[in-house]
Amino acid sequence: METEILEQSNVLDNLLCTHVNDNNYILFDIPTDIEKVVLVASGSSYHCARYAADLFGNVANIEARAIYSSEFLLKSTVPHESSILYVFITQSGETSDTNSALQKAKELGMRTLCITNKKGSSIWEGSDFQIDCHAGEEKSIAATKSLTTQMLCCTLLVLKYAAHKGIDISHYIDELKTLSNFVEETYKLYPKIKKAAAFLSKYKNIVVAADGISYAIAKEAALKIKETSYINVYSSILGEFMHGHVAVLNSKQALIYISISEMNYTAIKNLNKIKEEYNPPICIIGCSNEKIKSRFNIDISCESSIVKSFCIVVIIQLLALEIAKKLGRNVDKPHGLHKVVKI
Repeated sequence: METEILEQSNVLDNLLCTHVNDNNYILFDIPTDIEKVVLVASGSSYHCARYAADLFGNVANIEARAIYSSEFLLKSTVPHESSILYVFITQSGETSDTNSALQKAKELGMRTLCITNKKGSSIWEGSDFQIDCHAGEEKSIAATKSLTTQMLCCTLLVLKYAAHKGIDISHYIDELKTLSNFVEETYKLYPKIKKAAAFLSKYKNIVVAADGISYAIAKEAALKIKETSYINVYSSILGEFMHGHVAVLNSKQALIYISISEMNYTAIKNLNKIKEEYNPPICIIGCSNEKIKSRFNIDISCESSIVKSFCIVVIIQLLALEIAKKLGRNVDKPHGLHKVVKI
């Protein structure tokens, strides 16, 4: 797991060079007459889908939603207008419920696109359009480089649609060209991450909260810690957390807050209310604020919110790894877990 985390700066740089030419043109093919996007995935790939759905709205002004593959299969009615593109995200290309969801979409006559790390896989062969993640083999059960390459593919997909709508994407491409350097800078935070991990490993219950697009990363953080350390960790949108869920802080719990962008007034107010009424240790990953009393703040200086998203994902991967190591877990062979593929 650690090896694959530390490969990410090179893997992301290679992916960018593969899919973007010297003229900043994004090379893969897409259907152009699209008004809405539905992204379908499971596990970490769903968190990528959730992130991408927000990015579609924020950058390309395209309505998008993310849905779990298993949930999509259970729905009797799903969106099926001709202007919709279905995007299926799976690392192996053989994820059973995601492949079943693809078949359901195709039966409805939907156009489909897959983002996968496996050319020639079932999802690749079954989709109308394909994007290769170029992550190389991922041996770790916990998704690391497969997730960040999926995120980059989704980002490029969003930018391709934005460009098609006449939006200038040049500054976004320029920012992405700095991505590998910022990920390298993120690795230098490892000593600070280890200190936070040593502290958090003492807690059996952890809440990971966030707002807006950061919530997708909060969900990924909760999953990463949970699957590697077996700690009871769950994620919540901070505003929703204040509606009853906050009562769990009456028991001994730590709170992690993730913020890609500068904290807004409401987040500051809610975190201070939590601190005043429940006094949990607060660890902030990303942008903090001097009005917040946090036990740890792990951040990297980066003006691009998109690039910073990747850096924060790397931080939470390293944090999960170190918490697991502190607890003596085997991160490469978590008990009872395996990659879910077609049987």
